[in-house]
Amino acid sequence: MTDTEKKNMSTGKKVSITVALIIILVAGYFALNLYRLYFAPNITENQKYLYIKTGSSYDQLVANLKQKDIVKSISAFTAAAGKMNLANNVKPGRYRLTHGMTNRTLINMIKAGNQDPVKLKFQNIRKKENFAAYLASNLEADSLSFIQVLDSTALISKYGFNQDNIYAMFIPNTYEMYWNISPVEFFERMHKEYDSFWTAERKQKAASLNLTPAQVYTLASIVDAEALYDKEMPIIAGLYLNRLNKGILLQADPTVIFANDDFTVKRVTGKLLQVQSLYNTYKYAGLPPGPIMMPSIKAIDAVLNRDQNNYIYMCAKEDFSGYHNFAETKAQHEINARKYREALNKRNIFR
Repeated sequence: MTDTEKKNMSTGKKVSITVALIIILVAGYFALNLYRLYFAPNITENQKYLYIKTGSSYDQLVANLKQKDIVKSISAFTAAAGKMNLANNVKPGRYRLTHGMTNRTLINMIKAGNQDPVKLKFQNIRKKENFAAYLASNLEADSLSFIQVLDSTALISKYGFNQDNIYAMFIPNTYEMYWNISPVEFFERMHKEYDSFWTAERKQKAASLNLTPAQVYTLASIVDAEALYDKEMPIIAGLYLNRLNKGILLQADPTVIFANDDFTVKRVTGKLLQVQSLYNTYKYAGLPPGPIMMPSIKAIDAVLNRDQNNYIYMCAKEDFSGYHNFAETKAQHEINARKYREALNKRNIFR
């Protein structure tokens, strides 16, 4: 081999090595860029959830990511989003953000609408406006939107309710649903839960009491408001059913408190009893037109499975244990009531 041939071979090797290095460097650059865009952790721990409102555009999403400091590199996110066509696939919802999440994972989550559901747990809520406020604090729609649905005569009458008893459609429990569910969709979901709850057996038990499911719910709301302990619920339910069947005024203090719209009251006095309201069961016979709160399922079932007793009267025990003294006669009740009044006076509780 001549010196020229050796020199040419050496030069060729150098060129090959140089080309190989360039290829490696270029490939490395693209691999690193690919990793940075799609597979490198890019989500901060500043927010637990990403909320995308209904109707939000891609630009609004990017602005939200910046404002809430959700991504470490907004340029990396937008580059990846551009290549993955996120702009045409933004789906509203509540998306859970996790430590080490990548652009690719978040973008795919949004495109698929793979939301993390909201858990709603409601019970013992007194009024519709309180319920609407609770829903608005956990779901996308505002409280006014929920109130408008709850007050929609056309919608609620479709399911056999009115504005007084519509509360009876909402069975207190824990439910999972998407954050961006509309008020109407929420209403329809709750009606399905209502139908599921009121089985043939429960309906038969209600009918045997000469009550509709809505009336059972209303009575249960009074029972739940009266009972501090679950084991007293069937006894109290039996007592009120005895009064209903005998045509005796219910005279339930919680209904008077509801009618006066003052839930700080601890002692129902003569002035409070004068309120002109169909919810004042000291003035008006039978059940009030609707529930005074959302009762627990235990309270509803306590009415359906009421204790068979002859009690007509009840009074809180004078030891303030939360239990009640029950009586079949007015004479015995007066003794119990006097003990409780004296206990209240000793504690200077006059309201």
